[in-house]
Amino acid sequence: MTETTLDPEDRKIITLARSARARNAVPEGAAVRDETGRTYVAGTVALDSLRLSALRTAVAMAVASGAKSLEAAAVVSEAADVSAEDRAAVRDLGGPATPVLLAGPDGTLRGRVDAG
Repeated sequence: MTETTLDPEDRKIITLARSARARNAVPEGAAVRDETGRTYVAGTVALDSLRLSALRTAVAMAVASGAKSLEAAAVVSEAADVSAEDRAAVRDLGGPATPVLLAGPDGTLRGRVDAG
């Protein structure tokens, strides 16, 4: 999947993730889309007592809001890949085939993996 063939809804969650990262000046921004098309956006949480990646935070927000499943997830980061823990959180709610998009800080799609 190239940047030009990216679905508009997937482009949207990358844009939202990128905005969360920039707005909050955090290492990562993430967004997930649930089975109804609603989106949940989050940044990295780095408190003394609580540390969560942006993607795990976005999944937690979706669960707390009543989402039953996920259609897709996106993370914007300097990282070279999506961590196993982040993929596991997406898999727990969306299933193993849920796509996880990884984009660089400029919003350029760097890769896509399944949560599974």
